[in-house]
Amino acid sequence: MSPQERAARVGETMFAVDTASKDTMGMTLLACEPGRAVMRMPVQALHLNGHQICHGGFIFTLADSTFAFACNSHNKNAVAAGCSIEFLKPGRLGDVLTCEGVEQTLSGRHGIYDMRVTNQHGEVVAMFRGKSAVIAGTVFPEDEQP
Repeated sequence: MSPQERAARVGETMFAVDTASKDTMGMTLLACEPGRAVMRMPVQALHLNGHQICHGGFIFTLADSTFAFACNSHNKNAVAAGCSIEFLKPGRLGDVLTCEGVEQTLSGRHGIYDMRVTNQHGEVVAMFRGKSAVIAGTVFPEDEQP
């Protein structure tokens, strides 16, 4: 299995059971490649806070979910060991937010990943950096054929 096929399989396997991202938040997984993932989320009324802008927690969740797919793309179970986010522009009702996450380094059990959340105009809404830690197991058994 090639690294690209492995990452795509990780994405399909994880997204199929990701109730939080898919069903609760309305996200779509657009790509899962080795060390990279892209997700999209339309800003709906249920995402708005008291200022009538997208609640930062939902933007964070989009970035965190993208981070999860990027850092698991090598089919080694990985979890967040830490992260930070900078909010740069509000998300508004009807905006379509896209998050691209890219692996910056992977060394031993730890990786560093940067997420860029943009709106449909290409404006940067937020930047998120996550540190991953590899734990025991895989997303799917390597000897299993699709």
